[in-house]
Amino acid sequence: MTTRLFTFVLAFLLLAGFGLAPALAEQRQLPFGKEQMLLSFAPLVKMTAPAVVNVYAKTIQREQQTGPFDDPFFRQFFGDKSFGPPRERVANSLGSGVIVDSKGIIVTNNHVIKGATDIRVALADKREFAAKLILADERTDLAVLRIDVGDESLPTLPLGNSDNLEVGDLVIAIGNPFGVGQTVTSGIVSGLARTDVGASDYQSFIQTDAAINPGNSGGALVNMKGELIGINSMIFSKSGGSIGLGFSIPTNLVATVVQSAEAGKKIVRPWFGGEFQNVSQDIADSLGLSRPEGVLIVSLDPDSPLAKSGMKRGDVLMAMDGKSLDNAQELNFLLGISRVGDAKLIEYRRGSETKQVSVSLVAAPETVQREETSITGQTPLSGVVVANLSPAVAEELSLDSALHGVVITDVKQGPAQQFLAKGDIIREVNGAAIDSVDSLRRVLQKPSHGWLIGFERGGQKVYLRLG
Repeated sequence: MTTRLFTFVLAFLLLAGFGLAPALAEQRQLPFGKEQMLLSFAPLVKMTAPAVVNVYAKTIQREQQTGPFDDPFFRQFFGDKSFGPPRERVANSLGSGVIVDSKGIIVTNNHVIKGATDIRVALADKREFAAKLILADERTDLAVLRIDVGDESLPTLPLGNSDNLEVGDLVIAIGNPFGVGQTVTSGIVSGLARTDVGASDYQSFIQTDAAINPGNSGGALVNMKGELIGINSMIFSKSGGSIGLGFSIPTNLVATVVQSAEAGKKIVRPWFGGEFQNVSQDIADSLGLSRPEGVLIVSLDPDSPLAKSGMKRGDVLMAMDGKSLDNAQELNFLLGISRVGDAKLIEYRRGSETKQVSVSLVAAPETVQREETSITGQTPLSGVVVANLSPAVAEELSLDSALHGVVITDVKQGPAQQFLAKGDIIREVNGAAIDSVDSLRRVLQKPSHGWLIGFERGGQKVYLRLG
């Protein structure tokens, strides 16, 4: 009896083992048979690659001519002076782009075409077209181009929903690295909502290990459905080549820029009108939070839609439309993909209470007339364009909306190019406080044998004595 029982149990276990084997094999298998050995991305590439283009940008750079007085010996006597007119040099840059509208609308990176005097686009079939820049947005590092193809319908890549991505999803990257020709690489989504890794103000990048190299900028990151889910923007590399750390701008942000370009409108983004801070462990402990999460309101403009909805300093924003907020960059990104006029459900915490409120998104107000003015004449500020600061102007320049005064909105040819930059706030000239464009204009009209200029940059005040 014992022997029969043992035999029965052994047979049962063997049968059970064989029964489990197919189930395990279904989860993880080696390629078997000709069909599986021939699995390939080729069908996906054939479907998507024709919509990825090369972008050639030509810029004119002005360089001061060198001469015998540039020798260190002569500089002892003449200082750092340049002689002769500046020399112009043509610089070429190469990037990639993606056709998102069959009538010739192409999206690429802003840094690919920045300052370009001539832009050309080469299609996958090697035809070349002159391209017109219809929108450039430094804050997202995106640009939209148009080429004239007449009645022809070009291949396009449909925009997927980048919010549906998950870490581990398969992706391919298509572009023109190092100018060698259209190249396809594959990988996975390595991370989502990466912040503090690029020049964009709306930092929530898709990280991928699909190889991205110089020249890939503006190219496509594509999911397995053949949808565009990111615009390849940059890499982290010490050598200049790919080390598996590539970053792409999510299509949900790309879509807002493309829509504005197609509508022929400038981008107007929603404004929350406040200063926000990431919640550290110390802040979380002081607020009674179980872990660092949310975005702390440090200050609010009285006209802020948050203030008008009842929120105040010290509240912690926890979620927007059900999407949790882990840091201020995520809040900024969600605002970047929203539109003025939208209503957003905000969940926030005050003390031990969690509350919800609907907030209507508004554009930053222009509380004072900007009076944008180009400075001319024999002054160190000749060549700058200035305007009165308001929340609207501050928003355009990525400055704190609570700032006031006179800000530089552009720096053109002139002596100011050497020491002033876009976004600098002029605080003082020759001891006189500057609080408006009109006050600056009056001070500059007074004759002076020398100039003392005080300006603010990045929260730091700098003084320059000239002449």
